[in-house]
Amino acid sequence: MDGGKQIVTLSVATRGDVSARMRRALAGEPQGAFISFASVELLWKVVTPKRLDILRVLAGAGPLSIREVARRLHRDVKAVHGDVRRLIDAGIVEETPSGVRFGYDAVRVDFTLDAA
Repeated sequence: MDGGKQIVTLSVATRGDVSARMRRALAGEPQGAFISFASVELLWKVVTPKRLDILRVLAGAGPLSIREVARRLHRDVKAVHGDVRRLIDAGIVEETPSGVRFGYDAVRVDFTLDAA
């Protein structure tokens, strides 16, 4: 948490990085919330700019209908539905009886681009 906000970090991490973070968490060291991807390319394939906009609308809002998300973004409901479905399939957004929900107030994106 950061100033009372629930923040999730979208990161690029190896299996070893994730395992090390888990070991530290099991030892009682707070790690924060992470959603990790194997590569920058995979992160941007799943979390496109339009899907990031969806996360921004859902962040801290509680459950919203897909129609309401589309209205707030001034986007087509069918297109938003497809993007939300992809976020659900990736485990980033959850379906609830009253709509879709993103369990965080903010998103941090963290990765390093090395020289080619």
